[in-house]
Amino acid sequence: MSASRKQGASSAVRRFYDELATDYHRIFRDWDVSMAHQAEVLDRLLTDRLGPGPHRLLDCACGIGTQAIGLARLGHTVVGSDLSPAAAARAVREAALRDTHLSAVAADMRALPFAPGTFDAVVCADNALPHLLTPDDVRAALTAMRAMLVGSGPLVLTVRDYDELRRDRPATTPPQHRVTPDGGESVTVQLWHWHDDGERYDLRHLQMIREGSDWRVQERRTTYWALTRAQLTGFLTDAGFTEVTWQTPESTGFFQPVVTASAGSR
Repeated sequence: MSASRKQGASSAVRRFYDELATDYHRIFRDWDVSMAHQAEVLDRLLTDRLGPGPHRLLDCACGIGTQAIGLARLGHTVVGSDLSPAAAARAVREAALRDTHLSAVAADMRALPFAPGTFDAVVCADNALPHLLTPDDVRAALTAMRAMLVGSGPLVLTVRDYDELRRDRPATTPPQHRVTPDGGESVTVQLWHWHDDGERYDLRHLQMIREGSDWRVQERRTTYWALTRAQLTGFLTDAGFTEVTWQTPESTGFFQPVVTASAGSR
């Protein structure tokens, strides 16, 4: 992919999340409950690798703060980064509303703007990595994440179960109807158009949102690479990670498969 096409793809992903930032919390039944639960699972995984905290953590796809805020509330020192300036800014605001400190910046995970060896662990959750559509871009992001780690510190990634999804190639996800604690109501559905290669798909993210007695419809579009476990394990190894371990939602309690890896020796 040429430099101009890479920039165009990056801009499209940034636009997707800039547009979604205001309404992202609507995919959860109770966003604060989800924050706390996901943080507890991730904290347990980090403790298994690092021992008791608190630790210095980078959430390099922090979005509006779902994992970052929860981990900060558990006492970790958390820095967030996200391709979307709107999402990163909302994460900081939401943390402050919960009397929690979180710093977050807009940054591409392929070129993280922090000094090497700054963090004890790196988190990249919510299927963020598969927005990168080429082997070179995936390797660049994983290499950048590894550089952030102290010693052989861990990387924690969560992704969709693409092994199953590539077999079935679904065209849509079930509608999600949510009534949030503040009385808001929404229906979210995703439409997937698979590319001819059988690996990548264009996603149309549709939300119907009730405001008072009126409904509005939001549509956002993006593209993913449905990376299998074997593919992602290979990319992690290429980037220098070792001790690559996959865990299922049944074993962790997290809503997506989780892969952990060690930065290894350098």
